[in-house]
Amino acid sequence: VQLQASGGGLVQAGGSLRLSCRVSGSTSSNYDMGWFRQAPGNVREFVSAFRRSETHYADSVKGRFTISRDNAKNTVYLQMNGLKPEDTAVYSCAASTRGRIILSQVNNPSAYNYWGQGTQVTVSS
Repeated sequence: VQLQASGGGLVQAGGSLRLSCRVSGSTSSNYDMGWFRQAPGNVREFVSAFRRSETHYADSVKGRFTISRDNAKNTVYLQMNGLKPEDTAVYSCAASTRGRIILSQVNNPSAYNYWGQGTQVTVSS
């Protein structure tokens, strides 16, 4: 299984970006998928996830970010609106191929066993 994240860039505060995570080597609809981010000097932080058909969001992004998936394209998206400077980070997508993630662990990076490379998101004030 390989994950390829893309779509990052530089945007002004209040702007939007859409990140994509393309899964190859397998069918993404079979897996729970997540987005995490890491800013310099910070630990990896949960952003959003699909736990089968359920969607989950960190409180800091609720109402601004939307996770979606296109099974025909084997791709998971993260639409980010109303971006803030504090959203600046490297965003990475992840997949769990070990069965459905326990609900309490959906925001735990250790619950995911495949990771894509990150894509940089920079929000200027």
